[in-house]
Amino acid sequence: MHVKLFVKDDCPRCPAAKHALRDFDAVQVFDVGEIDGLAEASFHGILATPSTLIVDSAGVEVEGWRGEVPDPARIRELLAQ
Repeated sequence: MHVKLFVKDDCPRCPAAKHALRDFDAVQVFDVGEIDGLAEASFHGILATPSTLIVDSAGVEVEGWRGEVPDPARIRELLAQ
């Protein structure tokens, strides 16, 4: 499993989301202000920033936080599975 974080430059909660994920390896950050980030966000149905997804090896969403700062303890728990 890995973590996908969707951010935007003018997002007021994005710095807090980045901070919450600072201790995790393999966090993919997607800027929805860029075409690649917007395409990935569209694929996952992301409509708000910050959004964080935990996805399995097949790319299927296991859990997500849309428009809010993620819970690091829950992420740690999911990644340990």
